[in-house]
Amino acid sequence: MGAREVGLPELAPFPEPHTLPERVTIWEVGARDGLQNESTVVPVEVKLEFLDRLADAGLTVLEATSFVHPRWVPQLADAEELMRRLSRRAGVRYPVLVPNERGLERAVAAGVEQIAVFASATESFARRNLNRGLDEQFAMFEPVVGRAVSAEGMAVTGYVSMCFGDPWEGAVSADQVVRVGLRLFDLGCSRLSLGDTIGVATPGQVTRLLTAFADAGVAMADLSVHFHDTYGQALANTLTALRLGVSNVDSSAGGLGGCPYAESATGNLATEDLVWMLDGLGIQHGVDLDALVRTSVWMAERLGRPSPSRVVRALGGGRG
Repeated sequence: MGAREVGLPELAPFPEPHTLPERVTIWEVGARDGLQNESTVVPVEVKLEFLDRLADAGLTVLEATSFVHPRWVPQLADAEELMRRLSRRAGVRYPVLVPNERGLERAVAAGVEQIAVFASATESFARRNLNRGLDEQFAMFEPVVGRAVSAEGMAVTGYVSMCFGDPWEGAVSADQVVRVGLRLFDLGCSRLSLGDTIGVATPGQVTRLLTAFADAGVAMADLSVHFHDTYGQALANTLTALRLGVSNVDSSAGGLGGCPYAESATGNLATEDLVWMLDGLGIQHGVDLDALVRTSVWMAERLGRPSPSRVVRALGGGRG
């Protein structure tokens, strides 16, 4: 099981209180999660340049697209073309989201080396997003993750949505999220991304959830956090996670993003805001903030609206 030893939580302790990781890996989701809910289709040429600019800025994990059926997410209907034309950089990973076996087949044919599956921590969102119940979703993921890991040698991330609150069910218990997460690990996922899909989490909730995972024997190195900024808590929640030992953080350049199946979901944590905070904490990340700001200003101009990122607005000369 590697770093995760279920039943032996003492093998995955938290660091001492108020310590911080020396380095954080930023999982940049702007090109997929950030653009998937845009009402106007973004040309593939713009997406390709966006990915190139993000790589130029020093980001080493760029979630490129999703192989979901075009009927459900028209914005990402160009997945095959994008991956075919993408100039893949040495040292940069380009994971993609796959919803099912057909999506995996398309991803394999496109030469993808790393994937993610998208699970729900709640019954209501599983029904709306996957057209399956909370338990039924795992039957869909099992052949996808199994083939990706065993036959294709891929690393698989398991996204878990609605980890803190659900617009139809309200607050979500930490134990329920842990049960879903452990099942994804058991299927073969090597990392979980814990999503605050509607942005309702607070630092206290983050502490309780991460503590519950640690008590279940999950190492913080196997977790990533994915916060939305609906109530302005994304940075506070991220800092809480860092102090508890998490060193992988999902974010979106310029704060782009939402969720097409949850109307109350606003933008992701902005990568620029995250980088500014990491710089202030002395945590390494490898990103050129000025280049990243220029990229988000460039994308904002193409989308025809300002970036919600405070750092982009502050450093972008009013053009963010």
